Amino acid sequence: MARDSKNNQSRIPIHFVDAEAESEPSGEPIPEMDSQDPDITTNSDEEEMQLDSELTQPDETPPVEFTEGGPITAELVATRAELKRVQEETAELKDRLARRQADFENYRKRVDRERSDIYNRVVADVAAKLLGVLDNLKRALETEASVEATESDEFRHFLSGVDLIYKQLSGVLEALGVKPIVAVGEQFNPHIHEAVVTEETEEFEPDTIIQEIRAGYKLGDKLIRPALVKVSKRS
Repeated sequence: MARDSKNNQSRIPIHFVDAEAESEPSGEPIPEMDSQDPDITTNSDEEEMQLDSELTQPDETPPVEFTEGGPITAELVATRAELKRVQEETAELKDRLARRQADFENYRKRVDRERSDIYNRVVADVAAKLLGVLDNLKRALETEASVEATESDEFRHFLSGVDLIYKQLSGVLEALGVKPIVAVGEQFNPHIHEAVVTEETEEFEPDTIIQEIRAGYKLGDKLIRPALVKVSKRS
């Protein structure tokens, strides 16, 4: 009996409910909600007004800022690097062009100088060979002063022809730039004059050229041959 009483105490009471009874209405009326009840309000109007205000309110979303390391920054850095490279390349090309122009200018001057030297050397060599002929023609003309009046007219015409040839040859040499050196009355200059005779005289200052024995010539600053002269000296 004691064991039965213990079992009865540990059991949980179970109540069975009739499902049909619960599903049936209890007969009490369900209270209806009055739409006019001031305590019951609808939020439809408020929700519409809030939606309208949200639609009409300007978008205050902050603009997107491009932070460092973005694609725009990378492109800008690349463009600046390319610009710097182009500027350096342009400066290098300008420097090379200036060097080439300077080299060409130096080359042109050197060629012109060499050409002028060659021209002067050739003309001087030709003139040196023609000066002997010119000297002989001048000596022939100097004999005209010693010709007596009894000489024939044919001989005088011959001397006139020699004088014409002398003048033509002198004109050709002068056109080539070959000019005679001024001697008589000038101070003796050992660079362009060669003293072969000295004479004591009080009429001229010492070292003054009093006579030209053979004419000297030069081409520009180049001496073709010195003038043979007589120089005065003190007694």
